[in-house]
Formats: sequence, structure tokens, C-alpha cells
Amino acid sequence: MENLKNIIKKTYKQKEKNLFKKKNKKIIDAIYSVIHMINLGKLRVSEKINNTWITHQWIKQAILLFLYLKKNKIFDGKITNYYDKIQLKYKNYTKKEFKRDKVRIVPSAIVRYGSFIEKNTVLMPCFINIGAYIGKNTMIDTWSTIGSCAQIGNNVHISGGVGIGGVLEPLQNNPTIIENNCFIGARSEIVEGVIIEHGSVISMGVFIGQSTKIYDRTEDKIYFGRVPKNSVVVSGNILSKNKKYSLYSAIIVKKVDSKTLTKVEINNLLRGQIK
Repeated sequence: MENLKNIIKKTYKQKEKNLFKKKNKKIIDAIYSVIHMINLGKLRVSEKINNTWITHQWIKQAILLFLYLKKNKIFDGKITNYYDKIQLKYKNYTKKEFKRDKVRIVPSAIVRYGSFIEKNTVLMPCFINIGAYIGKNTMIDTWSTIGSCAQIGNNVHISGGVGIGGVLEPLQNNPTIIENNCFIGARSEIVEGVIIEHGSVISMGVFIGQSTKIYDRTEDKIYFGRVPKNSVVVSGNILSKNKKYSLYSAIIVKKVDSKTLTKVEINNLLRGQIK
């Protein structure tokens, strides 16, 4: 793995200096190998180690090099054709492969090669970009978009029309992360590497980026870039110091309780064991 890492890092520096030679087989094999391992879930752009999220920048660099290598080509579709660089993840899947992976892919779901989908996951008509990781027993609901390299945990519900930001354009350091057992309400947007910690519930129509004030009304404390675990968050405003205007903010109204859980609990009838 260290050898792969060194090849990618060196090649990325060469690419920045326009020295990268696209016909070098060793380099091409290394790039393709990394993408293949991401696709299988053997590599992740970001992972939690000793309770801290660590982003592997070299894996992001491999994805960018992969896009740089690939040329646009025609992809056949039943309704229309497509012209893109990356094939779809399930393009050649048969019933056997779907049963092996234990995933349910609803028609019109678009999942790009180089993303990973864990077992017992349901994908409604949504979009999953390269580098993304979707944990087990998670549902991505209709018209939701999971951006490049975003990390979605286990037992998560991403509601309809949600946007989870990517990191490749504009290029950012850390991916957006939704930890285990979270609920993200309809039409919310979580972007710019924000971390939604374990067990949190984000109400509908909440927008959170790195500069968004996340105000905990119980503790009278403001957070940036992360929502503490088990928080219930709604959209709101905070009055300026001079009281002449107010700015949008996300408000932590309380910690998750039994009443909240009954509203957002996973419906096992919709999931079930995918066979």
C-alpha cells in the first residue's frame, strides 16, 4: 500500500507541473488499482481512527488523476445516451451480483464507479459520486445527491432532495461526513467538510457549511464545522450584536429523545434483509 501511495503522490506533483506522462503503465496501473479498491470498499478517502476523522489526501489525488486520465465516451442508455468519463458502478451487474452485494437499486439511481455501497442499503433515484462511501442499512432517498468522497455512516436516512457536498470541485481538504444513526431532513444541504456526529437529527431545510453558526441554545455555545452527537437541529437566525440585522444559523434545540426517535426511526419494513 505504501508503494501505491508513493506513486500517487509523486505523480500528482508531476501532474501539477505538467510532467505527468499518461502512457506510463506503472502509474496507470497504480491509479486504476486505487479506484478499484475504493469501489470495493477496501480503501476510504476518510476514516475514523482513534475517534478522529483522518482524510487520506493521496486517495483524493488518485481520484483526480483518474479523472485526468479518462476520456469522455458514449454510454448507452435506454432513454438517452450519455457522454462522460466514468462508467456506472452497476453497469454489468446481474441478479447474482446484486444478491451478493445485498443492495437495492431503484430505477434511475445513478451510482458512479469508484464509490462504495455497503450491504442492506437502499438507493432511491439519487446520485452517488466517485469516492463516496455509503454505510450499511442506509437509505438515500429520491433526488438526493451524495458528492465526491462524502462519507455516509451506517443506519442513516438521507431524505428526499438532500445535498451532501463533495470535495473535488472546488477542491477542499476534508469530505462532508454523516456519522452513524443520523437523520438528514428533506431538502437540507450539508457541505464544505462539515461533520454531523453520531445520532444527530437535522430537520428539513437546514443548510450547514463551514461558516454557518451552529448555536446550542441549551449551552449558549456556538459551533462551526460540526454538529455534536445526538443533536436535534433546525434552521433559525441569530441577532447581530448591534441588533440591526440577523443572520441565518442552525439551531441545536435539544438532544435526541424518545419522542424524536419515534419520528425518525428507520422503517425496517422498507429495508428488510435484501436477498
